[in-house]
Amino acid sequence: MRAVIVTGCPRADPGVVAELAEFGVATVHEATGRTGYLGPAIRPVYPGSRIGGTAVTVVCWPGDNLMIHAAAEQCRPGDVLVVTTTSPSSDGAFGELLATSLQARGVRGLVTTGGVRDVAELHAMGFPAFSSAVSAQGTVKATAGAVNVAVAINGQRIAPGDAILADDDGVVVVARSQVEQALPAARAREAKEQEARAAFRDGELGLDRYGLRAVLASQGVEYVEYDNYRETP
Repeated sequence: MRAVIVTGCPRADPGVVAELAEFGVATVHEATGRTGYLGPAIRPVYPGSRIGGTAVTVVCWPGDNLMIHAAAEQCRPGDVLVVTTTSPSSDGAFGELLATSLQARGVRGLVTTGGVRDVAELHAMGFPAFSSAVSAQGTVKATAGAVNVAVAINGQRIAPGDAILADDDGVVVVARSQVEQALPAARAREAKEQEARAAFRDGELGLDRYGLRAVLASQGVEYVEYDNYRETP
């Protein structure tokens, strides 16, 4: 890995990213062809968090948060810090002091494959953090990594400036080049869901709305009265 800090990276349009974030992770994930989801392992460290911003990416060595400190200088208002490590690590590489520094620079939150600590303080200060672990184990500041290079999390590529959306359902990335197309798709998905929600409130079943009775029939599913049903040996 090249030890590098890339400066001056372009970002996705912040207004479009903010509007995308209003639809939520699940809706945007579905609207963009079920792509970009970072997986169930990365969860909010406290419930009720929701963020949308542009990625500043960080690669750290396990047990070392030197490059998170280096990345803070590259952050602008509206960014989300995305941190991964060269091999798996659950150490608490991020806490309240780093959050204070980032919050002062207008950073909207953190997404990390590693661990965070000071959860109560993060909650109190309103700094959303999404991580795969919570750990009191601290780290050193000794080994160079990289800032603002493309990274991969759970098979999803994240480049600096991509849109990062996160809420209680998890985290999704939308490539900077796809953000403009994702917005109308998310609007259409939301409108479709609103129509379905109204229909369900009126008593319609998903079996009928989505044409699922034909699917059941094609799978050989039978309807049998209770009195006529017997378990097969």
